[in-house]
Amino acid sequence: MSSVNQFAYVPNTSTYKFAYGGSIPNMAVVNMPNDTNWARWAMLNDGEYYRLYCFKGSSADTLYQAAFNPATSKYEYGYHSIPELKITGAPPDADASSLAMLYDSSTRTYRLYLRRLGAPTVLYQFGFNRATNHYEYGYNSIPTLNVTGAPPDTDFHRWSMLFDGSTYRLYAFKVGSVDTFYQFGYNPQTQAYQYGHDSIPVLTLVGTPANSNLTSMAMLFGQGDYRFYFQTL
Repeated sequence: MSSVNQFAYVPNTSTYKFAYGGSIPNMAVVNMPNDTNWARWAMLNDGEYYRLYCFKGSSADTLYQAAFNPATSKYEYGYHSIPELKITGAPPDADASSLAMLYDSSTRTYRLYLRRLGAPTVLYQFGFNRATNHYEYGYNSIPTLNVTGAPPDTDFHRWSMLFDGSTYRLYAFKVGSVDTFYQFGYNPQTQAYQYGHDSIPVLTLVGTPANSNLTSMAMLFGQGDYRFYFQTL
């Protein structure tokens, strides 16, 4: 069992604040399988449900899915969800040591991203195919995307993505920092995620609880709010 600490973006600032704006400060994640790999996880909001995903064990192609149940205020494995999902067609150099996900409301597509092994500024994009219940490489997607202009101290091991209805966004921590992270926006003209494009380049966390696991992060956009999450220790 784990739980997540929730932050929200404070409008007209460059900060995400813990428990801001009536956010539930902490939410348990329950009933996940024993071999859930908590170190490799992502979140998204599809307009109806907040969802959380983790890899199965050491697998590079199987995800477990949970969703937030308002009645219990917990993320529950399989709640209004396909409990287990497959990733198919991944290039041989896809790095499954971390992942990012988002919901593309413009095309109603759930998207998943892996980095290229040894080249973290290259992303492989997968789309969820409802006919197969698989995340398929290149499905309804640009297969390969680049990240450009990243500061030299960008920590691509701690990263996340979201779509806010107008701009696809990527975030990554500053190396060695526990409260500062960078923001990139997708530029359709270059088909690349560009540092600072249509974005506040540098963002800061405020009020991080002491029990937060700072080794990974997740973000999503839901009901008009940008949200940030740490798991708890």
